[in-house]
Amino acid sequence: MKINQKLMVIMALTAIVCITARATINKPEPRLYTNLKVLPKNITSKELQGIMADDFEDGLGVSCGFCHAPNKDGHGLDFASDAKPEKEISRAMMRMTLGINKKYLKLKHPKIGDAALVVSCTTCHKGQAFPDGAEPK
Repeated sequence: MKINQKLMVIMALTAIVCITARATINKPEPRLYTNLKVLPKNITSKELQGIMADDFEDGLGVSCGFCHAPNKDGHGLDFASDAKPEKEISRAMMRMTLGINKKYLKLKHPKIGDAALVVSCTTCHKGQAFPDGAEPK
């Protein structure tokens, strides 16, 4: 009988420790990005990085500084800034590809970064900053 009591006490203490540990684990706050006008406001870091790497870096052959302005202090980029016109152009292009996929290709809920998109940045850009390879005039 004493063994059963000891076992019950050990199980109860183990349960208390597990519940307490679980309750004290800090879940990271989702990062909220600022100045998102086409991409969802609640986008995850992983989703955003995927879009920036796969759609923009690979699809257009550009790096972050192509659309994002430098920080005023000279260190890094100011991702929220709209100082460079290329950023608004990329927003217009995202809206355009979403519209084409929805209207003409009948995707019900097209989303930038989704593999289901038939028309994406790469469709026209093919790894070049400008679709025909020429600089704008």
